[in-house]
Amino acid sequence: QVQLVESGGGLVQAGGSLRLSCVASGRTFSGTFMGWFRQAPGKEREFVAAMRWNYDSTYYARSVKDRFTISRDNAKNTMYLQMNSLKPEDTAVYYCAAGGLIHYAPGNYDYWGQGTQVTVST
Repeated sequence: QVQLVESGGGLVQAGGSLRLSCVASGRTFSGTFMGWFRQAPGKEREFVAAMRWNYDSTYYARSVKDRFTISRDNAKNTMYLQMNSLKPEDTAVYYCAAGGLIHYAPGNYDYWGQGTQVTVST
């Protein structure tokens, strides 16, 4: 059974940093995308960042580029999202996802974590 478990969310002041983690278990995701998405209240789930499990190319939404960094540790089956210079508009539930064929499209990812809340205060 595939499981994705996120952690690392919380409350932070604007300008601060958080690091999210996503531990994957149950299968390998070689050749497909793993990504981070977020959903704010009343809004659709949106793409944040993605990378292939076994390649180093990374992809970012324009709104987070140069502030967020996606990375992975294959030995630990863990994906990370380092978030710096956080803004109030980054407030959302953040989800990790796996098994995607198109990095920015949430509908084509097969597996999702439960989400972790990130709140950025002014």
